[in-house]
Amino acid sequence: MEIFGIPMQAMMSQLLLGLVNGSFYAMLSLGLAVIFGLLNVINFSHGALYMMGAFLAWMGLSYFELNYWVMLAAAPLLVGLFGIVIEKTMLRWLYKLDHLYGLLLTFGITLLLEGVFRSFYGVSGQAYPVPDALSGATDLGFMILPNYRGWVVAASLTVCLATWYVIEKTKLGAYLRAGTENPKLVEAFGINVPLMVTLTYGFGVALAGFAGVLAAPIINVTPLMGSNLIIVVFAVVVIGGMGSIMGSIVTGLMLGVIEGLTRVFYPEGSEVVVFVVMVIVLLLRPAGLFGKEK
Repeated sequence: MEIFGIPMQAMMSQLLLGLVNGSFYAMLSLGLAVIFGLLNVINFSHGALYMMGAFLAWMGLSYFELNYWVMLAAAPLLVGLFGIVIEKTMLRWLYKLDHLYGLLLTFGITLLLEGVFRSFYGVSGQAYPVPDALSGATDLGFMILPNYRGWVVAASLTVCLATWYVIEKTKLGAYLRAGTENPKLVEAFGINVPLMVTLTYGFGVALAGFAGVLAAPIINVTPLMGSNLIIVVFAVVVIGGMGSIMGSIVTGLMLGVIEGLTRVFYPEGSEVVVFVVMVIVLLLRPAGLFGKEK
């Protein structure tokens, strides 16, 4: 069976690839949206922390024989703790300053992390095996679905939707939002706002670490893997609306699928289609698809 002269299986394979990429876009842009929406910080180091999560998974297996499932829990926790150290020692002094200061600081952290990992491991990349439980593929009739890629999509969607629910629909989320808008009032109710802010930043960067572990078996683990992705992720955040949680999730998945379809019909445009969409959206709706007009 063919669609517009393209075999059905080839079409579905590219759609799956786009959905997998969209899952990473959604999770990384979600972390950025959480940090910006609740802390008002443009975290340019997000890509480097994504890379750090992937490297921690590889190091856990190579040096300590810790399997994928252990590192899927441990690596985001370690990245989150590293983020907490950054927030408590550096970022918290910049909250009342212009966004540019936070952007420059996190860009410097990116260069530092990439330089450290590059000096130890070079740029050629390290291979990370797919866990045995998720190896192989499933025949769906219209396409062959690699089990690990299906797991990536399912895990990403679960984490993204759970994060949205906690922030938008629970009392904890209400405290977080109120703490950023009126910290004095929230503190009057006995809530430790500085601690809440620190943990929020730690959680945001832990999402990047989680995405890094998910990515490790799919692509080579390299010090530059975050730099190759972060610009697209920032475009996703802008299109969805700066600080919009649901906007990041929906837009990330949507743009991944659009990118996959572009590879089928016009491969030369697949590298720039996200930025073309960003330009169109900003011209028609400067606040983004889910952003609030001021």
